[in-house]
Amino acid sequence: MIRRFGESPEPGRRYRLRRGVYALLPIGRRLLLTVQHQPHPDLQLPGGGIDAGESPVAALHREVREETGWKIAAPRHVGTFRRFAYMPEYDLWAEKICLIFTARPVRRLGPPTEPFHEPLWMDAGQAARHLGNAGDRHFARALARKP
Repeated sequence: MIRRFGESPEPGRRYRLRRGVYALLPIGRRLLLTVQHQPHPDLQLPGGGIDAGESPVAALHREVREETGWKIAAPRHVGTFRRFAYMPEYDLWAEKICLIFTARPVRRLGPPTEPFHEPLWMDAGQAARHLGNAGDRHFARALARKP
């Protein structure tokens, strides 16, 4: 059973299954996050959908690079959650299966290539309070508690 965060699915609404990967990227007590400015400002763990034929780890590397401009190393799967959400950029109601990884930010390669994204470093405890969805906050909180 995969833990669900956020709203319950609406009866009668059709949801498209979307698998995605998301990264906790700590250096010390800080996390590398992304701010997606459009369609509205949202603080997020870097990540996104897994393309057809793509492995989760390959998708993680690609998504982190696109949304933060950073190269990562040593990804490790730490958990999974599900949430039901409307995705305005795709005009889609989705059942999102979110695979959460930790990884080490290695170096900045350049600016994000994903439109409307900006990298942001934030204290893990602060991130656990301000991330835009409850699943992201749950995993950031668990990371912030580690000594």
